[in-house]
Amino acid sequence: MKDRPSRCSREFDARARRLTPGGVHSNVRLDSPHVYFERGEGAWLWDVDGNDYVDYLLGQGPNFLGHAPADVTSAVTAAVKNGMVFGAQNVGEVEAAELFLQNLGWADMVRFGLSGTEAVQVALRVARANTSRTLFVRFEGQYHGWLDNVLISVKDHRAMPASAGQVARHLDDSILLPWNDLDALTALVSDRGDEIAAILMEPVMCNQGSIVPKAGYLEGVRRLCDEHGIILIFDEVITGFRIARGGAAEAFGVVPDLATYGKAMAGGWPVAALAGKAAYLEGIGTGVINHSGTFNASVMSVAAVAATMRRLADNPPYAGIEQHGTALMAGLQDVARSHDIPLRVQGLPAAFHVSLGGDATPFVDYRGLRERDLAGYARLAQTLAEHGVWVARRGIWYVSAEHGDAELKATLDRADAAFAAVA
Repeated sequence: MKDRPSRCSREFDARARRLTPGGVHSNVRLDSPHVYFERGEGAWLWDVDGNDYVDYLLGQGPNFLGHAPADVTSAVTAAVKNGMVFGAQNVGEVEAAELFLQNLGWADMVRFGLSGTEAVQVALRVARANTSRTLFVRFEGQYHGWLDNVLISVKDHRAMPASAGQVARHLDDSILLPWNDLDALTALVSDRGDEIAAILMEPVMCNQGSIVPKAGYLEGVRRLCDEHGIILIFDEVITGFRIARGGAAEAFGVVPDLATYGKAMAGGWPVAALAGKAAYLEGIGTGVINHSGTFNASVMSVAAVAATMRRLADNPPYAGIEQHGTALMAGLQDVARSHDIPLRVQGLPAAFHVSLGGDATPFVDYRGLRERDLAGYARLAQTLAEHGVWVARRGIWYVSAEHGDAELKATLDRADAAFAAVA
């Protein structure tokens, strides 16, 4: 294995910083190692100097089928030869929608878009249009995009703007609560339910902590929504098609009114979706509720969606992902213990969270996560990258359909060397 960081990556980084703010095109990447990749295949990445990495970041989640899945790339290549964007409908979008809804199993209709951020905004607009209310409830530690009305930092359990230039008053229409606390939500809804259009949540808090819902929590939220005429929105940009073909509705048996999807739905292609019950979505179709976009349902994106949906139905990867993720979680803890490193691993095998510090008890909300040594883990993630394991500094590890025995052994061997370096 060649020395890291690479000389060539440093040269590319110097050029990029002259051309682009921070040298990156998404602020999520600002604190990542400035390594420049030229190829990804399966569960592996190669940088410009030929160093290889076992990849558990997966492009922040979209490469659920691994990098460059042959069936998806072949479908997109064949489709794009006939055009890309028509300013009208294309035949592929109908097949993609059919397969998408068949896999989900609970939704009546779907509207395709480009990003999870966009899909969340459409969902909120639909909820407000159908309830004639403006407020929505959201939860500490959950992420719903970078626009002014959803991007927050949390201080003393209050939602604060997270960016310079963000209009603070745009947060006034949301109410922040701790997640997994049904009593707190019940009290709020009992007091202000007739003002609340929607409850917006990640059904598994994957973005921060991979925290699963407490027993009865999602069922309780569903009941409150039914009792008070509130629309329940699941933000499944991460969990959708990743934790089950039918997402959280299949995994937990609780059906939302609307749900947003992205990342795992198209084999790495940039596409997102809003799905839900026809009664709520029909206003988009009449034009009463606006949702527009030049590149929505492009030939490439719907070909990728259709190919991915076929793969998930015909050759579901979930058993293999469960096996690999479970073994990896246990293996990382064993290696860390051998170096006296207090590594904490929790969550689902398809998307689990790693942190440092605290006792071994899984935390159940964002407040528990904040007690961990997040800065220490970020430094550990940097060391893992230097030893050929590519992971997010915020602690989330994604497992793909292409992670197998060889990747497990390579990861644990490299983690052993990285942990020895920091111990």
